[in-house]
Amino acid sequence: MGVLEVDHVNRRLQDNNGQEINVLDDIDFTVNPGEFVSIIGPSGCGKTTLLRLISGLDQPEEGKVTIDGDRITKPDYSRGYVFQHGSLFPWETIEENISVGLKVTKGRHFDKALVKHYIDLMGLTGFENSYPHQVSGGMAQRAALARSIIMKPEILLLDEPMGALDAFTRADIQNVIYRVWEETHTTMILVTHDIDEAVYLSNRIVVMTPRPGRIKEIVDNPLPHPRSRVSEDFATFRHEIQEKLNFGLEDVQEASR
Repeated sequence: MGVLEVDHVNRRLQDNNGQEINVLDDIDFTVNPGEFVSIIGPSGCGKTTLLRLISGLDQPEEGKVTIDGDRITKPDYSRGYVFQHGSLFPWETIEENISVGLKVTKGRHFDKALVKHYIDLMGLTGFENSYPHQVSGGMAQRAALARSIIMKPEILLLDEPMGALDAFTRADIQNVIYRVWEETHTTMILVTHDIDEAVYLSNRIVVMTPRPGRIKEIVDNPLPHPRSRVSEDFATFRHEIQEKLNFGLEDVQEASR
């Protein structure tokens, strides 16, 4: 696993009227191997754009994104990506969806025992032969996670994968993600609006300001694992992160006056 560096990155996009928008402004941080980092901030602050730059799906105007000094210029199996809605192939079963990357890289002789391991780890046993429309949204997201993590990426990028789920299912998937991270030691970067989610899962939390997206602060999470969502320490740290988000919004409002 390599060290990920986002080095003074700027990204500009055009809106529907052709006007240039400064989406990301001087984003600069490092993620060490095996870390779990969450990126939080208000809608439109460039969180998903930042994740796309790390994945290689997009490129910055200024700055660079590197792994161990090598510039990221295109997508690669070393960086898995899980979208908000999973994006499973509807014509393939859950097992076939999970193994699709292995089929591409290994051919017909992929490790079926590995597929079974991730089916069991994700709690999908008994649904191997079901199609995406036959399972719940939570199960579909479990399959999407398995499809990415089975490729053993150096970095797993999570773009609000629990955003469309109900509160109970969201908490369940968070526990699944934590188990995968604990087992595989994969570097994970999560984009989320949910402060509780970031506090529950992360080693560090990157707090971003409203557009143009800047890093307000990077906060170390002092809570030991396993974490309780109802503990006093959890509530205290959650309140600290909420205040930093609020202050970031106030700073931008003050600067615009």
